[in-house]
Amino acid sequence: MTSVNADPVRVADLPGGPFDLEFFLDPICPFAWQTSVWVRRVAVLRGLSVGWRFISLSVIHEHDDEVTPQSVSARRRALEFLRVLAAARAGHGNDPVGRLYGAWGRQLWYDTTGRSSSEAARAIDIAALLMAQGLPVDLADAAADDAHDVIIRAETALAFERAGEDLGTPIISYGPPHGSSFFGPVISSVPGDAESLALYDALRTLASFRGFSELKRTNRPRLDLPLFNR
Repeated sequence: MTSVNADPVRVADLPGGPFDLEFFLDPICPFAWQTSVWVRRVAVLRGLSVGWRFISLSVIHEHDDEVTPQSVSARRRALEFLRVLAAARAGHGNDPVGRLYGAWGRQLWYDTTGRSSSEAARAIDIAALLMAQGLPVDLADAAADDAHDVIIRAETALAFERAGEDLGTPIISYGPPHGSSFFGPVISSVPGDAESLALYDALRTLASFRGFSELKRTNRPRLDLPLFNR
């Protein structure tokens, strides 16, 4: 059971909101990444606004008994980057979070060097990402500052409060804060424009029915990401 017990912390509205969607991201989750690519494309095609929130697999699984060292390292690196995203959002708003997450994901998931996801994540130069996005390089120092964990834990708890426990990433809120929230969609590849819009419209239809809770299958195709296709 994945659940989070966080100290009561008021989670503030996202700067620049309200947004049409809020996307809870963990930067080490390939499924969250693939879904985020789809969300970005739908946002362009439909003129939607996306708010970026945080959910941490490191926090969710911190009390798990059976965790490999590689998983711990990968999730820890993701938590470090979430701290940087939290610092960037606090000082510069929502938009830089989406840009930084996009830059991180393009380096990580399209890595063709043969490294594991943990190794590839460790190899990413966060200061260089910040510089490329025109953001202060000293935001990279936030990676070692656990003061940002308060908001990361609070938003992880918020994701579960909205969508329910025993879930992973991605979690998306439609019409936040009072609209429906779901885990998924989990997609192995990003569809073309017409299919992307059809998938979005289907999900919005489901989200409009308050009695709907779940669709799931586990026999899915291999993730269409270069990091895994070797």
